Amino acid sequence: MAQRRRVRHRIANSGWLRAAVLGANDGIVSTASLVLGVAASHASHTSILLAAVAGLVSGSMSMATGEYVSVSSQADMEKAALDEERRELIADDKGEHRELAAIYVRRGLDQALAKRVAEELMAADALAAHAHDELGITSLSKARPMQAAFASACSFAAGAALPLLMVLAMPSRYLSGAIAAAALAALALLGGVAAKTGGAPVRPSVIRVVFWSSLAMAITFGAGALLGTSAS
Repeated sequence: MAQRRRVRHRIANSGWLRAAVLGANDGIVSTASLVLGVAASHASHTSILLAAVAGLVSGSMSMATGEYVSVSSQADMEKAALDEERRELIADDKGEHRELAAIYVRRGLDQALAKRVAEELMAADALAAHAHDELGITSLSKARPMQAAFASACSFAAGAALPLLMVLAMPSRYLSGAIAAAALAALALLGGVAAKTGGAPVRPSVIRVVFWSSLAMAITFGAGALLGTSAS
């Protein structure tokens, strides 16, 4: 018997990939922009370093907090939907059979086969069947607040570490140019890897991330220079 080949589509990577890229991208852009803005104000190297550390720590905590709150809200909604579905299964089991069968009919099964599939799935685990096919809740998509918060904090910190390391390694007179160049190179690489992994065109992704990141850093640098001039 020929062995069945398992096909893994690249879109399966989209969930974790989006979160990781978003966190790292945000860490690079926000921390690099912060450092460039402080550097443009003619602050001391110690002040710039402090700003980089503060940007890494506060950004990581902000990402973790925001992700935890957001995913916790999703988890609460999922729990409420499952509780309601559990009550409906107790109150009207036959109606829930018909409802599940109707879903399969809309997906292309004939009435008899849809009814049989619904009966067999509900006999195995009625709540799981309705959660998957009626509510769209699966083990892969289920909300995990702590996991999401930890992943977001780590990915942001990984991105923010680049500007921080540049501040530690470079003298003040070369700092702005070095940080901008390193940040844009890393962002271009990140955008390209994300596009390649997800099966999307690489060039548009790289151009998009480099353009908007350059704009963000340029605006922050200009604001820092303007405020530094005004203060002096």
